Amino acid sequence: MEFKHKSVLLDETIDGLRVRPDGIYVDGTLGGAGHAQEVCRRLSAKGRFIGIDQDQDAIVAASERLAAYEDRVKIIRSNYCYMANELKNLGIQKVDGIVLDLGVSSYQLDNEERGFTYRVDAPLDMRMDQRQSRTAADIVNGYDEKELYRIIRDYGEDKFAKNIAKHIVAARASAPIQTTGELTEIIRQSIPMKIQVTGGHPAKRTFQAIRIELNRELDVLRESLDGMIDLLDDGGRICIITFHSLEDRIVKTIFRKNENPCTCPSDFPVCVCGKKSKGKVITRKPILPSATEMEENPRSKSAKLRIFERKYL
Repeated sequence: MEFKHKSVLLDETIDGLRVRPDGIYVDGTLGGAGHAQEVCRRLSAKGRFIGIDQDQDAIVAASERLAAYEDRVKIIRSNYCYMANELKNLGIQKVDGIVLDLGVSSYQLDNEERGFTYRVDAPLDMRMDQRQSRTAADIVNGYDEKELYRIIRDYGEDKFAKNIAKHIVAARASAPIQTTGELTEIIRQSIPMKIQVTGGHPAKRTFQAIRIELNRELDVLRESLDGMIDLLDDGGRICIITFHSLEDRIVKTIFRKNENPCTCPSDFPVCVCGKKSKGKVITRKPILPSATEMEENPRSKSAKLRIFERKYL
């Protein structure tokens, strides 16, 4: 299957990066190289681009699409949480820009064998990095009811989380749940029909929750973001596209903390904690897709772009 993924907020992200021809840029979620191609087109022979992705299918597709720029491109199969180490191995200390396009790609959703979608029956997989041994099936069949309730409630934000968790545990008592179709049917039985008619696909939130838990998506973002800001050179920018409220909240909070890290009480006349700002938030409110983009690419509707600029004081 061809790796197809339509990059969301493409122009807005590239404008936000303010690409310098001789700069160094990193895409931590390379995917189909949509953002990467636009960055590379703006680089001179002195510029450098490093693309990182944990999905082997993305690595193959991006390598082909960026072949024309091979003199300035390095592609690495890794998780962006290891960005600092990967750059260190390349002798790079600071970069001029970083892009993260979070969430699951169109290719991963559309490739039935990957088990990300509830729209077809396939093995319960959902691994973004197929080198890892644990799959979605291990979570569905291995977590106790309390753990399942927690992730569906917290990561899926589903008000029927408790009932869904109860039904999963009851169903697997007879036989392991092995496919997306089996799980989807169990979720359907857990949600009132009147909600299913008006509330979108009943399995959407649970599938999202299991995917996030399996791939540690929120943990990786939360643990990595401060370090990525530290990788930016003076005036460098990090552009992050999120697709649901939990991701966006993490980005918003960490950007604000890096802009104003002071922990002194508000009534102190001067700062005594010694914590210094690392830069400024460029997007006080997130940049959203245009009406045209949302019409042409419905998957962009929940996207939000936030930008932070590093400043050395």
